[in-house]
Amino acid sequence: MFKKSWRQAQQGTMNMDTLIAIGAGSAYIGSLLSIFDVRRHAYFDAATAIIGFVQLGRYLEELAKSKMVHEVEDLVNMQAQNASLLQGDNESLVSIDKIQIGDVLLIRPGERIPVDGIVLSGLSSVNESMVTGSNTPCIKEKGHKLFDGGINGSGVLHMQATAIGKDTVLAGLVHMIDQTQSSKLQIQKTVDIFSARLTPAIMFLSALTFGGWVVRGEQVAHAFANAISVLLISCPCALGLATPAATSVSSGQAAKRKVYIRNGNALEQMATIDTIIFDKTGTLTDGHAKVASFLNISGLDDDYIVQLAASVEHNSEHLLGKAIVEYARSLELVILPTAKFHSIPDQGVRAEVDTLEVLLGNESWLEQQDIDVAVIQDTAKQWAKLGDTLIYLVIDNKLAALFSLRDHIRKGARELMDYLHSQGIETLMATSDTKASALPIADLAGIDSVTANASPARKIKFIRDLQTKGRVVAMIGDGINDAPVLAAANVSLVVGNAVGIAVETADYILVDSDIRKVAEVLDISKQTLSVFR
Repeated sequence: MFKKSWRQAQQGTMNMDTLIAIGAGSAYIGSLLSIFDVRRHAYFDAATAIIGFVQLGRYLEELAKSKMVHEVEDLVNMQAQNASLLQGDNESLVSIDKIQIGDVLLIRPGERIPVDGIVLSGLSSVNESMVTGSNTPCIKEKGHKLFDGGINGSGVLHMQATAIGKDTVLAGLVHMIDQTQSSKLQIQKTVDIFSARLTPAIMFLSALTFGGWVVRGEQVAHAFANAISVLLISCPCALGLATPAATSVSSGQAAKRKVYIRNGNALEQMATIDTIIFDKTGTLTDGHAKVASFLNISGLDDDYIVQLAASVEHNSEHLLGKAIVEYARSLELVILPTAKFHSIPDQGVRAEVDTLEVLLGNESWLEQQDIDVAVIQDTAKQWAKLGDTLIYLVIDNKLAALFSLRDHIRKGARELMDYLHSQGIETLMATSDTKASALPIADLAGIDSVTANASPARKIKFIRDLQTKGRVVAMIGDGINDAPVLAAANVSLVVGNAVGIAVETADYILVDSDIRKVAEVLDISKQTLSVFR
C-alpha cells in the first residue's frame, strides 16, 4: 500500500492507498513518540487495524474473483487436448492446436468433442450441458452440429471441423466471462472519480482539524491525534472493493445458471429497464416449427412445389426454413441445386431453381414485390387464427402456394410475463408475422401489446421511439436476423445456443433456451446494483 501510494504521488495523483498510507503512517510515527513519553496516546492498534481491515477486504475481493476464475477453468477443462485425425485410411493422434478447418476427426465413445463441427457419419448421443445447460443427451447423426467440449455417448462419430481455437462456442463463452471481468462499469468509473476527489478532500479536512485545535489553544499532540482520527475513520474501503467484487460474483452466479454476460455494463442497465420487447418465432415459441398445412394453387405437382421450397430454404439459417426442409425430407424429396440465393432478414428468401425464380416470404414482403395474395386470403386468415406462421411461395412473380408452420409457445412464458408485470415492466411483441398470427401467441403469453408486420427497420424505429419517450428498453430475440434490432436496444438478450452473430451482438446469452431465466437475469442485475450503491 505504501509503495502504491508513493508511485501515485510521483505521478501527481491520489487514491485509496494514499489515504491509508498517510493515515496509518502518521498514526504509527506519532505513536512512536509515546514510547518515550507515556503521557502521549499510542495509535499502534489503529494503524495496524486499518491495514488489517483493508487487507481483509481485498482478500475477500480476490476470493470472489478466484471463484469466478474457477468457473472459467471448469469451462476450459471441458476442452479436449488431443483428437484422432483421419487422413484417408490413416489415423493419428494430434494436439487440438494442430486441427484445421475441414479436417475429419474420429470421436470414440466417451471422448470429448475437440472442436466445433458437423457429423459426417455415425449415430450417437452427446452431452452438451456446458452449452445448453441440459443434462439430457442430444441424439447426433449425419448433418447435426457438434460443439467443443461435448461428451460423446456410446456411438462412434466421424465429424468435420468447422470452427477451431478461439472461434469455437466454448471458447466464446470463456472469452465472454473474461471480458465481463475486465470491463469497468459506468458506476465503477463514477466511484473512481469520487475516490480521486475524496482523498484530497479528507486530507484537507484533516489539516483543517489540526489547525482548528491548535488555534483553539490545544496541545499539538492532541490536535495531531484528532487529525489522524479524521484520516483513519474516513477511509472508505468499500468504494474500492464493492464494484469489482460484486461484478465477479454476479457474472459467476449467472454462468452457473447458464447465462453468459458479454457486456459488463449490462449488469447495471438491466436493473433499470421498464420495457421488454420480445421477438415471436424462436423466442416466445420453442423454435421447433413444423409444417402444419400446405396449399398448392399452381398447376405444378405438390411434391415438386415442396421440393422447390425446400431447395431454396436449404440455404437459409432461419428455423422456419429448416422446418420446410425437414418436411421435404420426411417426404423423401431430393434437395435441388440453387443459384443467386439472397436472404432479406425478417422478410424472406429468393433463389433460382430449375431455371425458375422462387420467392418464399411473408405477406408484407410480397406486397412490396407487387404480388397479389388475395386469392388465398380466406385460408390464410383461418390458419393465422391458430397462431400459425404463414410463408407464401411465389414462382416467376406468380403466387403458387402457402405453407402454414406451427410452433408451440415456450414453457414458462406466461409465468415470466406475470413476474415482469409485477415488477412494473411493460411487455411488447415485435414480429414480422401478421397480427392475426401474432395475437394468439401474445394472448397465451400474456403480453401487453403487439406490433406486427415489422421489418428490422421498423423494429429499430419502434425501439428508438420508446427510447425518445424516456423508456429503457430490453430486446429479447433468438439471434437469427435480430442483430441490428438487438444492437438498438439498451440491453439485449438472446434465447438459444450462443453461436454466430448472437455472441457479438447480445449483452446476455441464455444458452439453455429457458425464457424464465430473464427473471433471474433481472434479479441478479438488481442485486448487483444494490451492492454497488
